[in-house]
Amino acid sequence: MSEQIKIKAAILTMSDKGSKGEREDLSGPAIKDFIEPYGYEVVDYKIIPDDFDIIRKEIKRIADEDIANVLFTTGGTGFSQRDVTPEATKAVCPREVPGIPEAMRAASMQITDKAMLSRAAAGIRKNTLVINMPGSPKAVVESLEVIIKPLRHGIEILVGEASECAR
Repeated sequence: MSEQIKIKAAILTMSDKGSKGEREDLSGPAIKDFIEPYGYEVVDYKIIPDDFDIIRKEIKRIADEDIANVLFTTGGTGFSQRDVTPEATKAVCPREVPGIPEAMRAASMQITDKAMLSRAAAGIRKNTLVINMPGSPKAVVESLEVIIKPLRHGIEILVGEASECAR
């Protein structure tokens, strides 16, 4: 069996207070701690405000400059007026991947009925898969537990590294 490729990951935390240094980001580090044992290398990490244009710009930068194979966003998927992460993601990702947030919501519904309130999206821009994650560290881990294993195969297909027998 061939050695698994190292997957380059980026993490983008949406938080008005976090971007000003008024709140510690716990979800971004939770993503990093969870994915690294699975062969992901975090190559980019930023905390930015809940701003549509800034979010779009950062997603485009990471994908267009081929910085990461997968971009995990955290925060901004709820009902507040400032929660615009799904809209920004859809605006710059021409190919949607609805199964990922559907799987996260379905699994989270087994834990809390509030999971139905998540507006998370996922999509592909160039060779980067963008996945909107919840804003809480607990929900991030619960969601990653559901998607982490099949995610590698999808990313390997996206970047042209999947073996024929794995397809």
